[in-house]
Amino acid sequence: MTITEYNRSVEEYSDSVYRFIRANLKDEDRSNDIVQDSYEKLWRNVTDIDYQVVKSWLFTTAYRTMIDIIRKESRIISLEDSSQNDFLSESQYSDLNEVLHMALGRLSETQRSLILLRDYEGYSYREIGEITGLSEAQVKINIYRGRVALKCFIGKIETVI
Repeated sequence: MTITEYNRSVEEYSDSVYRFIRANLKDEDRSNDIVQDSYEKLWRNVTDIDYQVVKSWLFTTAYRTMIDIIRKESRIISLEDSSQNDFLSESQYSDLNEVLHMALGRLSETQRSLILLRDYEGYSYREIGEITGLSEAQVKINIYRGRVALKCFIGKIETVI
């Protein structure tokens, strides 16, 4: 990859990678750090990476960095186990965006990442598998289970609106 192609990748993909990571972490500073780290790694490997695969490479690198951070934090902070009843919404909300973000926040990191890659970024199951290192079947199963959990939390759309 040339320097011009590297600069073009920053212009074209940095915002998408940032939005994906920020949607998962909900922290602007850490999201910026992960995107910056990903581009730093790309710069170090600029001669080895072909421009045609740079988007997938960036998402994969950012995703793996994010997972490493989450794993590191989970060792430090003890999280409470959530039961299936936590996915039930008892109150009504008028802000659909708020409800969706709250519902996504209750999913596991893997399910949330996969749903965001599929539904928000538009990646195919195969591409998501390449980014996350999961098989295509695992991707489909996790997306299905995540969507079921979202449906249980949100309930009928009439109660949200």
